[in-house]
Amino acid sequence: MQRFPYAHATHPQWRMAAALALAQLRAQMALPGHASAPSLGLLYITDHYAGEAQDILACFSAELPEVTDWAGTVGVGIAANNAEYFDEPALAVMLCDLSPDQYRVFSGVAPLPAASTASGFVPHTALVHADAGTPDLAELIVEFADRTASGHVFGGLAGSRAESVQFALGSAGNLRGQGAASGVFFGGLSGVAFGPDVALISRVTQGAQPIDRERVITAVDGNLLLELDGEPALDVLLRELDLSLDHPQHLIETLRSTLVGLSEAPPPAPGAAPRRHARGQFGTDVTVRHVIGLDPGRRGVAVAAHPAPGTRLAFCERNVNAAKADLVRVCSEIREELETEAVGQGMDDLPEAPQPPRRIAGAVYVSCSGRGGPHFGAPSAELQIVRRALGDVPLVGFFAGGEIAHQQLYGYTGVLTVFTAPAT
Repeated sequence: MQRFPYAHATHPQWRMAAALALAQLRAQMALPGHASAPSLGLLYITDHYAGEAQDILACFSAELPEVTDWAGTVGVGIAANNAEYFDEPALAVMLCDLSPDQYRVFSGVAPLPAASTASGFVPHTALVHADAGTPDLAELIVEFADRTASGHVFGGLAGSRAESVQFALGSAGNLRGQGAASGVFFGGLSGVAFGPDVALISRVTQGAQPIDRERVITAVDGNLLLELDGEPALDVLLRELDLSLDHPQHLIETLRSTLVGLSEAPPPAPGAAPRRHARGQFGTDVTVRHVIGLDPGRRGVAVAAHPAPGTRLAFCERNVNAAKADLVRVCSEIREELETEAVGQGMDDLPEAPQPPRRIAGAVYVSCSGRGGPHFGAPSAELQIVRRALGDVPLVGFFAGGEIAHQQLYGYTGVLTVFTAPAT
C-alpha cells in the first residue's frame, strides 16, 4: 500500500478549485512512494458547492479515469491535513491505494452485498455517510454495523445548509431495475465497506467534560427526564448547577452550554461509590446530547434523546482544554499502536502477537460541526493538533451534523481513522 495522494482547494468557482486539486493529485501520483493508479477516491465538499455536486463528481471521474469508485459527502466545513475550510467554497480529495477486491462502495441502489454472495467479499468495517433526516437513523446504523464482521463502523452525517448530498459511485454495479446511477444521492446511508485485509485503526475523541457525578435515570417520559436516582430531575439540575427559576436569564445562559452524557453502563456494585468520570475522559460508551428544555410543572428536564430507565447520566459541558487533551490522547494511542504492536483487523482489536512497526498511508477525520477552529480557539487549530501528533500524513474529512463510531451516533466528538501499511 503506497501513500495516498490527497488535495484540497478553495475558490468561488468549483471548476477552479477542482483544477487546483487535480494538479496537486497528479503531482503526488508521480512521486516515488505514492500511489500512481489508485482506484478509490474520497470526495468531500462544503455546502457552498452542494448544488454543483453532480458536476464536481463528473469532473473528477473524467479527469481521473483510473479511479473507478468514489464516495464522500458534504459538510459545513471540510478538513485536509492541517487545514479547515469553514463557511467557504472548498473541496478535499484523497485517492486510496486499496485492492479492488478489498472494498465495496455502497448506497441505496448498490447495497452492501452479503458475505455469501458469489463475489466472496466479506465486509469487516465501513466508512458510513448518512443523511440526518433518515427515519430511525440510529437503529439503521446499528443494523448496518451488525452486517460487518467487526460490528464497528465509522463516519458521520452530512452537514449542510443546502442539499445533504452523498457521493457513491461504484464499479461493482447497482441493483437491477435501477438504471444508471449518477453517483450523487440524497437520504439513507452510503459509503465504503472494507475487507479484512485493509488494516485500520479508529478512535473517538470526546469534547465534553463532566461537571457532576453520574446518576441513574429512574423515571422518563420520551425525552423528558422525570427522576434521577429517585429525585425530581429538575431539582437535581438546579441544585447541582446552582441555578434558580427565579433568575431566568442566568438559567437560560447556563442551559445553553449544559449537556448530558448518557451511557448504558451497568450500575456500581452495592455499597460502591457513585462512578465519576475522569476530567475530560468520557469513554466511547457515552453519548453527549443537549438539554433542550425544562418542565417546571412535572419537575422534568428535556434532552435531545429518548433514554430508557436505567440509563446513566452525567451533566457535562463543552471544554476546550479537555477536548485538546483528549484529541492528543487518541493520536498518541494511534502512534503507539503503530510503533509497538500489530494492528488488529479493523477497529480496536487487540493484536495477537507483536509485528514490525507500521506507517500511516492515509487518514479520515470526521469532527462535529460545533468543533473545529472556532471551538479550539484559532483557524484550523483542531487539524493542526492532529498534524502535530500524527505527523504530515494524507488526511481528508468533514465537519458533520453527527459522528458515527462503533455502532453509535455521537455529538461533539471527533472520529479519527487511519489506514496503515508496513513501514518501509
